[in-house]
Amino acid sequence: MTESARPPAASMPSWFQHLAQLLALPEYGLTTVFVVAFVSATLLPMGSEPAVFGLIKLNPELFWPAVLVATAGNTLGGAVSWAMGLGTHRLVDRARGNSTELRALHWLERFGPKACLLSWLPVVGDPLCAVAGWLRFPFWPCLAYMAIGKFVRYLCMTAALLWFFPERLAL
Repeated sequence: MTESARPPAASMPSWFQHLAQLLALPEYGLTTVFVVAFVSATLLPMGSEPAVFGLIKLNPELFWPAVLVATAGNTLGGAVSWAMGLGTHRLVDRARGNSTELRALHWLERFGPKACLLSWLPVVGDPLCAVAGWLRFPFWPCLAYMAIGKFVRYLCMTAALLWFFPERLAL
């Protein structure tokens, strides 16, 4: 049977292996980590840790670049969520003709931008960035706290995964 006559499922493993090898190259791998980290920091439900861990397992010398690129992508994704929250607040205010306040969010106002340190948390972290924008917390302090929290997450999670899975992967 020729390659083109094969059913798609039969050619998938070689296609996937080629894609994995391509994305593991440092010039593509870091870009992939950035994009995955960026998208995962928006309200889309996905995680970027497998991409970071996979790249580092295939290219251990990229530990710090991968952690920093993932932090940058995830922080910028958080900034997009913040902007979406601010834009939503403005639209709701314009539609209602007055300022909007949600009682459930009053406790968050107590912490201010420092609450963005928790933006690394699963499930609640990404919406937290949007809520910070909704509450009109100052952008730059929020971004700085997001970056700190996300950097610590990537550093700790990647180091822990490398500790538990020290073998080098082979494709």
